This record gives sequence, structure tokens and C-alpha cells, in this order.
Amino acid sequence: MTKLILRALAGETLPTPPIWMMRQAGRYLPEYRATRAEAGDFLKLCYNPDLAAEVTLQPIRRFGFDAAILFADILLLPQALGADLWFETGEGPRLSTITTMAGVDALKPADAIHDHLAPVYETVRILARELPAETTLIGFAGAPWTVATYMIGGRGSPDQAAAHALKAADRATFVALIDRITDATVEYLSMQVQAGAEVVKLFDSWAGSLKGQDFTDFAVKPAARIIAALKARHPGLPIIAFPREAGDGYVGFAKATGADCVALDNSVTPEWAAEHVQVDGCVQGNLAPGHMVTGGQALVDETQRVVQAFSKGPHIFNLGHGITPDASPDNVTLMIETVRASG
Repeated sequence: MTKLILRALAGETLPTPPIWMMRQAGRYLPEYRATRAEAGDFLKLCYNPDLAAEVTLQPIRRFGFDAAILFADILLLPQALGADLWFETGEGPRLSTITTMAGVDALKPADAIHDHLAPVYETVRILARELPAETTLIGFAGAPWTVATYMIGGRGSPDQAAAHALKAADRATFVALIDRITDATVEYLSMQVQAGAEVVKLFDSWAGSLKGQDFTDFAVKPAARIIAALKARHPGLPIIAFPREAGDGYVGFAKATGADCVALDNSVTPEWAAEHVQVDGCVQGNLAPGHMVTGGQALVDETQRVVQAFSKGPHIFNLGHGITPDASPDNVTLMIETVRASG
């Protein structure tokens, strides 16, 4: 029997939606914290195939999600292209910055990333062997705009100001960087598929700060290029796209990019998304992550609301963003039980 998530991605409306959760391998789980301590630090965990596979498998063992998503980080790709990457304790990632054409030209070519990323591909191979037969394996990468914001700014920021400034001041350099990331992302995801990923997802976490033509040029078009290239290499590969906080930009995004599924954040209502986005195919989402902290009847009610709103079309249940470190595993269990009782 075909895996539930693959059926939803193929456009099938299921009586009970399959379920997984962004950042389901993470700090809210005590077993994750123990494995990360064993690894030494976050990057060492990402580049240790046995431990990265272990943390990917932990939420599957505990909760029985319908999919596992590769444990890695979107910034491994710019590191493979030649950027310096490190993590400041309690503050998150830092990157050496690229703000000139010379900086773009100094990056490695797209097909030269694979030696650096070999441990990630090995993690995928381990997971393809060890996951339960019914569990779908999802690979992923950051979308070019989101990755570029870190490469230009050197860190995450609430408004992506450095990237917007470069886009305005030196568009040629900005476009060249987007193109370089786009080409490398195709190579990276293609190798994940060759290693055993059954689905891939593009995370455009900062898509919402792109407006008007910039949204088309730097969220839609790079995603379309990546998806077309991957589907040419891997016919039938299902692809999920997540242009977070795109708002009205969600409308028509699947058709414009070729994505099989559009993941939705929780700034849009499920009722609106069912009417305007799900009409084009599978959607994923979109329970507010805060319910994993607060729990209770509100969690049950909102979970049922999301399931009901999307019940007339293909749907993968998920959060509207990643689960937070202060979430309770008991609330995750309650959410899953509520979804699976809905069918």
C-alpha cells in the first residue's frame, strides 16, 4: 500500500490526513538533547551520520509520525559553497558575508559541494534503511532567497534588511548569488533523492518579506527552476514548497512553481486556505505551534478545526511553523490522537 503522505501528495483526499511536524527532531525532546550533548555541538551533530539519523528517528519511535524529515540545517549548503559557518551559543548561526560580485565569484561551483555534504547523504542512506516501511522520508533545503538572506547578512534578522539593501543597491550581484544558490540547491536535493529521500521540501522561511515583483522574481521563479530541474532528473518526485508568510502569494503558488504541495503558516486561516490554495492541490499545515506549549481543549479544538477545514481535499497535517523548544511532548501526543480520531 502506498504511503499515506505520498498518496496525499499525489492529490488523494484521505479520510484521515497523514501527519508530521516541522522540527519534530529537536530540543523539546529529552532524547534529542541527550544526543546533541553526545555530539558536542549542533554542527557536529549535523555532520555525524549515525547521530543525525538517530535524532531523525527519535520522534518516529516516540510518536509514529507518517514522515521523517532529514535532520540537517539550511546553512550547510552555503558552508559547502565556501562560506564560513559557526554557531554562537544561545544566539544561533553566524556566516561570513557576501556582498560583492567578487564574493559570489569566489564561491565553489554547484557541482563541487558534494564532498562537503557527503555526511548528509550518508544520513539519508541510513534513514532509508532504518525507517519503518510505512514512514515517508523527506529531504529538504532552504529556498534561495532565505539562504541568501543569511549569506548577505551573516545572521538571521527580523526584517532581512541587509539582503533587501543589496537587492536595491547592486541587483546584479544579488541575482548572481540567487542563481548560484539555485543551481547548488538542485544538486544538493538531487543527491538527497539518489540517497533515498522520497519527497523534498523547499523552506522559504523569509518569503513573506518579498513584495510584488520581488516575490515573483525571488520566491516563485527560483522555486520553479529548482522544481523543474528536479522533476526532470527524478520523474514523479513529489515536492513541497513553503513560502512562509506569503499571504496572498500562496494563491496560485503551486501552479506557478510546479510544487505538488504548498505548506502554509498559521498567519492564514485554514478556511481561507482551503478556498484559495487547496483548490490547486495538496496543502500542508497549519496549526499554530503555540498549541504545543499550551495544550488543553484549545489544542483539541484548533486541531479539529484545521482537519475539518481541509477535509474536502488533499491535506498533510502539520504545524504552521516549527515546534518550539518549550513545547510539551504530551501535547504532541494529544495533537496526533486528535488528528487520527478525526477520520
